[in-house]
Amino acid sequence: MGLLDNPLLQSILFYPRAAQPGSSRLPGVQDGTIPVEDGIVLGYRLYAHTAGAPVILYFHGNGEIASDHDYYAGEYQLAGASLLVVDYRGYGWSTGQPKVSALVADVDPVLTALPEVLAQAGLSGEVLVVMGRSLGSVPAIQAAYASPERFKGLIIESGFAHTIPLLARLGVPAEVLAGLPDPIGNARKIAEIGLPLLVIHGERDSLIPVANGQALHDASPAADKRILRIPGAGHNDLLMADPDGYFAAIAQFLSELAPHTEEDA
Repeated sequence: MGLLDNPLLQSILFYPRAAQPGSSRLPGVQDGTIPVEDGIVLGYRLYAHTAGAPVILYFHGNGEIASDHDYYAGEYQLAGASLLVVDYRGYGWSTGQPKVSALVADVDPVLTALPEVLAQAGLSGEVLVVMGRSLGSVPAIQAAYASPERFKGLIIESGFAHTIPLLARLGVPAEVLAGLPDPIGNARKIAEIGLPLLVIHGERDSLIPVANGQALHDASPAADKRILRIPGAGHNDLLMADPDGYFAAIAQFLSELAPHTEEDA
């Protein structure tokens, strides 16, 4: 991933924003940090629901930060889940500089810290689901690929299947991309993930066309997989185009994971 970590491409790929912990006015919100490398921590915001409820480990989109989810956390709780949103390097109150390689490399330390983060909030984490939106499809798929035993399900919203076409749409020069193998491999990885899968994608997404979401769904070997294609929705307006359908799909998906948990116990 060395090429993708050069400064020019970083300026195209990442749009970090800063925020301060402790800024939420919502009850029960917990902010913290997870060390991922010497001197570098990732900030997180945890919206705790009931102790035994499913927990969604959420990796957000490019121009978003954890604290943005104050607006939507209540909907996830109505769907039956606690929500743990982890920022990337340089986003929110995370330290360091964002880089592509860290999207993958930081997954392991996040998963290592996860049990303690949940225990401190009084959450069991017995039903843990990993979810990624857009750029967040990279760490979400990596987490499910590297540690499938930790999760009961995977949710991908507006995710991409193949990296090189996305970089081309973002304006990376063709001569830079010529002959470059896919450095992330979302489609390759998801083909080895048997976890229950929910894909959500807008049918008018011009940044990451819906064919990407369909390709991820089709590549999955999961016996339990489904896709919600939202008519009229683009890349950033799924919650405006069909909020009821969006959260109903998540609620249904979560409710059907309980039998898997009981069988595995």
